[in-house]
Amino acid sequence: MMNWTKDPELQVQHLTMRFGGLTAIGDLSFDAGRKQITALIGPNGAGKTTVFNCITGFYKPTEGMIKLRHPDGKEFLLERMDDFIITQKAKVARTFQNIRLFSGMTLLENLMVAQHNTLMRASGFTIGGIFGSGHFKRAENEAIEKCKYWLNKVNLTERADDAAGDLPYGAQRRLEIARAMCTNPRLLCLDEPAAGLNPRESDELNKLLLSIRDDHNMAILLIEHDMSVVMGISDHIVVLDYGRKIADGTPNEIKNDPAVIRAYLGVEEDENEVAVGSVKVADLVNEGLAVHANVPTRTVPKVSASPKKPVATKTVVKKPAAKKGGRK
Repeated sequence: MMNWTKDPELQVQHLTMRFGGLTAIGDLSFDAGRKQITALIGPNGAGKTTVFNCITGFYKPTEGMIKLRHPDGKEFLLERMDDFIITQKAKVARTFQNIRLFSGMTLLENLMVAQHNTLMRASGFTIGGIFGSGHFKRAENEAIEKCKYWLNKVNLTERADDAAGDLPYGAQRRLEIARAMCTNPRLLCLDEPAAGLNPRESDELNKLLLSIRDDHNMAILLIEHDMSVVMGISDHIVVLDYGRKIADGTPNEIKNDPAVIRAYLGVEEDENEVAVGSVKVADLVNEGLAVHANVPTRTVPKVSASPKKPVATKTVVKKPAAKKGGRK
């Protein structure tokens, strides 16, 4: 039995999400282990972000169960909860494909905003903050210390008073992760955190995520197209294609799975398994073919040419031109 099955932080069972007649997710089941990095991968349109939206309450699933288990034994059925309750009570935090920082605020202010609920409770919902109660001051100092810790963790302490919008792209990605961690999550959901990063920035991201997993006993659910990141840090990988799970296992197991190769490269319907088995995900990583695989090459099945039908000709009869001058 795998570690993620023995002690799962998140259990997704028979998840289905339909939009009218379109089934975006079909009967999906997987576990995300406690203190592990679980990667959710697959070609564009596979349904990965839809799964995130169901877990975080943006969508209400058509069918299925999403259970989050805290170390103290508390269980939360996320499909029955509103999105803000999932964040506040179940302690699920996420980032998005597109960066959503407050660009006009400083780095410190961005991290303070993430602790808004804690500070509001400490202030008695503004009264204690107005009169500067001791309880609020202590909570505010603790919040500032947490901000300093995470700014140091993402190597941005020197730019604490700069506007977030002035940061380079890679630094904004790290700040967004730091802001999510300031909410004290139990499950951290990252949607393509390496998108747009260069190799050096991707390496820094790998080190940061491993540090978060190991130092904070964090369960991380990761959507990523960069196979060098996925294979480098993941404990467990789930592969989706057209909304259904096609593979589930360790990085070494996924590397050699023919179904994963078919999903990323595509094969002709009449090709045999030998052609697929000769390629490995590791080869794709080495050659750079699967890195940022935003547009996977899917081969369209051959269609036999049919004889052209004769085009019917239409006889056009010209009307005689009207005489000039009109009627007399």
